[in-house]
Amino acid sequence: MGYKIMIVEDDFSLASAMKEQIEAWGYEVNTIKNFQKVKEEFVEANPHLVLLDISLPFFNGYYWCTEIRKISNVPIVFISSTAENMNIVMAMNMGGDDFISKPVDLGVLTAKIQAIFRRAYNMNIAPSVLEHKGAALNLNDGTLDFDGKQIELTKNEFKILHTLMEKKGSIVSREQLMQKLWQDDCYVEENTLTVNVTRLRKKLEAAGLKDYIVTKVGMGYIIQ
Repeated sequence: MGYKIMIVEDDFSLASAMKEQIEAWGYEVNTIKNFQKVKEEFVEANPHLVLLDISLPFFNGYYWCTEIRKISNVPIVFISSTAENMNIVMAMNMGGDDFISKPVDLGVLTAKIQAIFRRAYNMNIAPSVLEHKGAALNLNDGTLDFDGKQIELTKNEFKILHTLMEKKGSIVSREQLMQKLWQDDCYVEENTLTVNVTRLRKKLEAAGLKDYIVTKVGMGYIIQ
């Protein structure tokens, strides 16, 4: 089934960037053309999800959320440059399902969209992105998106991060990681894992993710 997304955003460059990112994941995307007729365009497009900016010409996003809610329970994700608690609370109370603050991290946006689709439409598919604390691991190309930057990972760095993010909140032993990385190769020195984790940590810290991976002495590693 081809899932359709409608973007209601008057910042043309942002709308174009989101459209390009979302279409790259195989979704169909409509961007609003007439900000006085959002409801009419919504009915015509019949999307499965709406990305709705709060600050819009003519009427704000809260108004259009109320109008859409009169005719549909489609998931609505608010987008705003003012991520204050009052705005988030109001967005949820008006019928929103999630909230994304600007500047929009496209990797996190994709992760949120996929999570909402799984909840709303019972999609029994494996996720293409793992997200934690604003960092989004792309399982298709092995890169990490954080704070608008894309971090290239080696094969082993990707496997380490993938395993830890899959089990976030739980300790992963060194033995588990070594099995994941080298499987039945019993000639790999244990220090090789330490070297790989150290290199990964340096990349994460350089991108602004300090202490993302925590060492539990004598036990292993954890992302928490």
